[in-house]
Amino acid sequence: MADATRTIKIGGFDHVKAVYLGGGRPPVIQTMWKDRLSAGDLAGARGEEIAARVGRLGAMGCGLLRFAVPNLEAAETLGELASRVSLPLVADIHFDYRIALRCLDFPIAKIRINPGTIGRRDKVEAVLAGAKERGRPIRVGVNAGSLPQDLRLLVERGEMDRSGALVEAAARELEICREFGFFDCLVSMKASGTADTIRANRLFTGRGYSLDGGAVPLHVGVTEAGPLVAGVVRNTAALLDLLAAGIGDTIRVSLSDSMENEVIAAREILGLLPGGRGGIPGVTIVSCPRCGRNSFDTHGFTARWLSRLYSLPKHATVAIMGCVVNGPGEARQADLGITGAGDKVLLFRHGAVIRTVLADEADEVFREELEKLEGMS
Repeated sequence: MADATRTIKIGGFDHVKAVYLGGGRPPVIQTMWKDRLSAGDLAGARGEEIAARVGRLGAMGCGLLRFAVPNLEAAETLGELASRVSLPLVADIHFDYRIALRCLDFPIAKIRINPGTIGRRDKVEAVLAGAKERGRPIRVGVNAGSLPQDLRLLVERGEMDRSGALVEAAARELEICREFGFFDCLVSMKASGTADTIRANRLFTGRGYSLDGGAVPLHVGVTEAGPLVAGVVRNTAALLDLLAAGIGDTIRVSLSDSMENEVIAAREILGLLPGGRGGIPGVTIVSCPRCGRNSFDTHGFTARWLSRLYSLPKHATVAIMGCVVNGPGEARQADLGITGAGDKVLLFRHGAVIRTVLADEADEVFREELEKLEGMS
């Protein structure tokens, strides 16, 4: 098992929630906002819905939410959003270090820079100086697709493998941080290939990179992992390998899919770890795949309730079943369950039917029973 890394505090100023990662704590889940955010988006009802969605992601178990910030206008917009929400927001900066400096003027909790795109050392040092003055941590995010030019050429000529190049790029930035006296940083080394991601993070951990006497925390994940099914499989293969070895203080399951599904996939992966390292209380959903016997649309019902169920602030098992064959009997362990029976639905607890209602009442009655479940000690 890897040694515990340095503890880094993210947020914890103004109205922003404090999140601590490293130091042997359970890994913090991240996702990334999928759409371009403009100033007009924050006006009126649209702005209220964006802030509400940020809150829902936090309730589902997301600890950090990252945004692409391609220009100064985007920095202003993210700064405005950061003033409205308590979930720590992260600014993802490429190419122009001045964008990072502007983000530091707002309650944005963390900055991510890429060594392959941010440019000369003096630009990196300017960002470090601003972050140090304001007490904001930085993630050095190295991607296989945007390595520094000299390392990219070495990989292309076969003189260095991709995982070694990822580690070398990260090590160079850490040396700048060390010389500058900036220690509140973490590292990510991501590739679209599972094997490269695993090798890079194991190599980095094995070399014992540290700042101020403590091992550098790692953000882990497979970048550009693909659509929902393929992406979950690839991320699971990489993350379970690393997390089981004690490598990884914060994770993102990168998917060509929704932010909510990224958070759900990360929670499910953490739930597979031995010894409770996942650390997030919450729901286990038992649902049947559906077949020709079904008299209840399990797929549609599950999709409508997924975010709400993953916001349940306690350990519970909820069953969503399609027929009386796969209903109370096969989901006897469920704290709350629902299944179809002709034109009616049955709600049950631990195999015992508690209510029978018409199908068009299913959502409202399920909501009532879920609220009762939440209130149980």
